[in-house]
Amino acid sequence: MLRRVLLLLAACLTLAGCGRGVDAEQARICRQAIPALNPDGAGFRLSEPRLGPGRNEVLIHYDVSTQRGTRRRAIACRFAGTGFAADKARLVGVTTERGALNDASVYFLQRFYLETPEAAAADPERRAASARLLRLPSPLAYALQQALAALPMAAIYGLLAASYALIFGLVRRIMLGFGEFAVLGGMAATLTIALSVAGGAVTPLPGLLSGLIAAVTAGALHGLVAGRLAVAPLLRLKGQQIVIVTVGLSIALAEYLRLTQGESGRWVPPVWNATIGIAGARDFLVTVTPMSLLVTATGALAAGLLIVLLARTRFGRAWRAYADDPVAAALFGIDGRALFAITFALATGLAALAGFLMVAQYGGVGFSGGLALGLKALVAAVVGGIGSVAGALAGGLLIAAVEAAWSAALPIELRDIAIYCLLVLFLVLRPGGLFGERQLVPREI
Repeated sequence: MLRRVLLLLAACLTLAGCGRGVDAEQARICRQAIPALNPDGAGFRLSEPRLGPGRNEVLIHYDVSTQRGTRRRAIACRFAGTGFAADKARLVGVTTERGALNDASVYFLQRFYLETPEAAAADPERRAASARLLRLPSPLAYALQQALAALPMAAIYGLLAASYALIFGLVRRIMLGFGEFAVLGGMAATLTIALSVAGGAVTPLPGLLSGLIAAVTAGALHGLVAGRLAVAPLLRLKGQQIVIVTVGLSIALAEYLRLTQGESGRWVPPVWNATIGIAGARDFLVTVTPMSLLVTATGALAAGLLIVLLARTRFGRAWRAYADDPVAAALFGIDGRALFAITFALATGLAALAGFLMVAQYGGVGFSGGLALGLKALVAAVVGGIGSVAGALAGGLLIAAVEAAWSAALPIELRDIAIYCLLVLFLVLRPGGLFGERQLVPREI
């Protein structure tokens, strides 16, 4: 079943990448230029954007209605790049049915109109979508927008929290450093995407697929080496040596990333970020982007495959048996060190996948961002029920929802403090988390 799901996903992605479509960001910029080239108060009816005859060009036909009547017009916008190119949003030429605008007009159009909030407010497509969408009260529309914005972060937190839960559920030890493995995966994805662009890729899909593979592979390989050499030899000890070692491992990883990738963050331009209207209020439009939906769906698919892996496969049975009783599992032939190494590689691969999702959604990661990201994921794992993979996934959803609600209604600079206070509250009232035992008790063997 797992193999069939993966093959189906690969086939869909391959078919999706067969043709080159119009870049959503370039189409938006070209669309927003239309009101500036027509009289004030005009109405517009736009056709679907399509590729223009020139290189990196977007062509839009539209009808403009004024007091003098309605007539057909067209605009062709030429950009400096496409795909993941850093300058793909830079407008370098505009042509209408009357001819091409001179360079000075193009510069002033972009610098003093397209880069202002007025251009977004006057977007013809946005105004038309607002008129035909479901109307909601403003508070409800705002809450829906915050919920949609929280979904990608819920996928990221959920996968990272599952990494903590996989290790704690197996050996009852909290191991830090998964935030750094997420940063490692994000940087591997960013570098691979940059190489894809340098190789001449004209669509984002090859870069994203290669970045996904590179991120998970880099995270799993680094985790396999770190788990076997630094962590596994300490599993028989009863003190806090593993916590100290994983703290040192996280510091070493952060410094390793700083030395190899540099202190300045590497970023990729946004792709598939055309806003899709969901609903509208009197003065507010609820939107979501295809990339946000793809990131959320990828996180949900990875979470589902992880649950299936633990429930239906030989590895999952060995993991559950060792987690329940290591001595009995060893008597039945389960190699605890090998199982731990595989589990650690799987956990770091999931963390690296979360880093890739961060790059896809937000454009990049910095070498120093792993600590805060890992601590929030640890909070999610504890809130969901440390040791429960399903609980960790639910905890990631809860933490993302709390972050979104706090950011929407309360001072954002206090948001992280509120998250850590939530951890304290759970440790006092329900230390076992939502899906764990109400009271944490020593495991009897």
